[in-house]
Amino acid sequence: MTLNYSIEPVAECSLLLRFTHPPSADLSLDIGQIAQQIMVQFSAYLMNVTPSYTTILIDYLPYRISQRELEQQLITAISALSLAVEATHNLVELGAYYDESVGPDLKRYHALGLSTQQVIALHTQTVYTVCAVGFAPGFAFMAEVDEQLRLPRHATPRLSVVKGSVAIAEQQTAVYPNNSPGGWNIIANCPHALFSPHQTPMTPFSIGTKVKFTAMTREEFLSLGGEIPQLAAQWEHHS
Repeated sequence: MTLNYSIEPVAECSLLLRFTHPPSADLSLDIGQIAQQIMVQFSAYLMNVTPSYTTILIDYLPYRISQRELEQQLITAISALSLAVEATHNLVELGAYYDESVGPDLKRYHALGLSTQQVIALHTQTVYTVCAVGFAPGFAFMAEVDEQLRLPRHATPRLSVVKGSVAIAEQQTAVYPNNSPGGWNIIANCPHALFSPHQTPMTPFSIGTKVKFTAMTREEFLSLGGEIPQLAAQWEHHS
């Protein structure tokens, strides 16, 4: 993939690499690789490197390198990068328990004529690509969800979504790594810890990571520390 991009100063000590391609799994792989190599190659000059769907924000130390020097070095470095990155990312396999007791929005799919087993088959058949990490620590936006499973976010988010909830919004899927508000459609729960500030790395996800979901039984889910909400009503408080 030949990348077209621009470099824009967006603050006194920040540059934005903007890639002029629509968001895609392939572009995310390239951006993840470029961001990693920028971080390694220019570590003496940088404060932060923040990749997203179509951009990389670079915060640099202006007393160590000028804007013009950094721009020139970035152009040289990007032109020399190998973007064949598919083999550099490990596959992360996540077990998930698909059931209305932990996936209250399965009923939205039932209303569309899809059974729980059909939802499981469609959700687990895809190998997803992490396109961005954000919203909350360890929250990975993964694409592309099968067209039959694409639903919009809830018009009014839930005040609390249970840790481990596996959810869908449009063409993306994700796992909530901790209890938090959220408006995505919840179809399952993943009992695996996906963010720990006391471990290195703190999360198994980075841009370009491949992710595959596998269905587990209730017994497997509980044996790994999964919990079934005691009150179904806790899922319903939209406000």
